[in-house]
Amino acid sequence: MPIPQPIPNRQTVGNIGLFYVCYRLSRLGWNVMPTARNAKGIDVLIIYSQDASRTRTVQVKTLSRGSPVPLSKKLDHPFAEFVVICRHVIRETPECLVLTPEEVRRLAHRGEKDGKVSFWLQPRDYDAEEFREKSERIGSELSADLVAGDSDTLEAAGADGRRSSGWLFSARATRLSG
Repeated sequence: MPIPQPIPNRQTVGNIGLFYVCYRLSRLGWNVMPTARNAKGIDVLIIYSQDASRTRTVQVKTLSRGSPVPLSKKLDHPFAEFVVICRHVIRETPECLVLTPEEVRRLAHRGEKDGKVSFWLQPRDYDAEEFREKSERIGSELSADLVAGDSDTLEAAGADGRRSSGWLFSARATRLSG
């Protein structure tokens, strides 16, 4: 079932994507600490393993549909270790694409209007199987528990402890128009 339309504003759309990605990363066993909305820089400030031995930074780009992703006026600013495009947040199950900063820079489209330069990721460039629902690129903190046979984790993952491709516990995406 789609989310009731219209979503009131861009901040709400951004919140849906940010917290959806936080939820998905938490289900992978990461501790997730998002920044305040509208903060400059990285949206999910840091994710860290249960024992705090591993950390990752994630930039979340949220779209209500499958639109181009606005980046910035320059590509020389630091990105996080991963950029997650969370799109179709108006659907019951949004879709996430996981890219590295190098891939973002390589795929970025340069636009110029009225003398102002901006960069975008076009859907034809980022909507690729190599990025779609590829959470394994970030990693899972649950794999050690699953191997060790932690019964609570196994129960949460399913009776046989299998991972689905991409995000663990991911619901089957519903294909809707829009």
